[in-house]
Amino acid sequence: MRMLLPSALAARLLGAFRQPLLHSLWRGLAPLLYWLRAAFWWPGTGKGQQRVRERAEGRQEEEADGDLPITPTSVNYHFTRQCNYRCGFCFHTAKTSFVLPLEEAKRGLFLLKEAGMEKINFSGGEPFLQDRGEYLGQLVKFCKQELLLPSVSIVSNGSLIREKWFRDYGDYLDILAISCDSFDEEVNVLIGRGQGKKNHVENLQKLRKWCNDYRVAFKINSVINRFNVDEDMNEQIKALNPVRWKVFQCLLIEGENCGDDALREAQRFVISDEEFEEFLERHKGVSCLVPESNQKMKDSYLILDEYMRFLNCRSGRKDPSMSILDVGVEEAIKFSGFDERMFLNRGGKYVWSKADLKLDW
Repeated sequence: MRMLLPSALAARLLGAFRQPLLHSLWRGLAPLLYWLRAAFWWPGTGKGQQRVRERAEGRQEEEADGDLPITPTSVNYHFTRQCNYRCGFCFHTAKTSFVLPLEEAKRGLFLLKEAGMEKINFSGGEPFLQDRGEYLGQLVKFCKQELLLPSVSIVSNGSLIREKWFRDYGDYLDILAISCDSFDEEVNVLIGRGQGKKNHVENLQKLRKWCNDYRVAFKINSVINRFNVDEDMNEQIKALNPVRWKVFQCLLIEGENCGDDALREAQRFVISDEEFEEFLERHKGVSCLVPESNQKMKDSYLILDEYMRFLNCRSGRKDPSMSILDVGVEEAIKFSGFDERMFLNRGGKYVWSKADLKLDW
């Protein structure tokens, strides 16, 4: 099969269906093409996965310093920049309203799987804004059911999630991460997580219950900044009992939340390294705490934007590569600025499939 239809030719054939006149035909043939790719080509991706595992175990240090292709083991896909919140420190702002057509997004995810992707994280903006969560649900289902990814996760502010979404797509989702920076609603409003009469903290409790009811691992993400750095969250986090509490230090990205062409001015949210460490020390008794300082975050994430371009943050701003839809994953990822060793050192590879978490539902 490889001799008759090599990967490059397959990508061109799939790309042909981007043309409007062939779009309806693509919708009918897409499931068959994905099935054929899974049946005949995917076994080879095990080499990429094995390479990451070997690097993590330190058995191929010499090769890691060489020119081996980067394996996109874990990818963060920000498929939309639109959001219904206005968090003052946001570093992926609504600079465009573009969202890829669903089948094009699937094609890109398919290419990432071929290159060795094991985990996909959908984010934004607010990912549940597009088609009231239906677009996201279709991607989640595709990644788990068709691509057979070990882990599919979402980061959301949680304000737009309805129980019906869990009924329709909960089976295909491993982890739902809800952004919550404070358990004081007045602080959430100051940060920009307020939305009229809705209470962000009360909504968090509801989402926690739905995750348990529909067997989705529950995670909390918090950005530590000037307005919450002195808060004690021990009691609330332990009561919610997430599988992970990811705690980030407020980060400045030129062109996103600082600089002349930015949509946010996040300087007033910034805290020092010492203040961040004091927050971590105050919460060291929380077993699920996963701290990420600005140094740990540096170059350790593979980020795709709404055009499926890798974003290189090494210069302190987000410089995009060419789209993987146009040049393929291996070529585009060269310009990602991604440091695979930093990814492994920060604990980027963990137990991320709900089947392996052995949670007490």
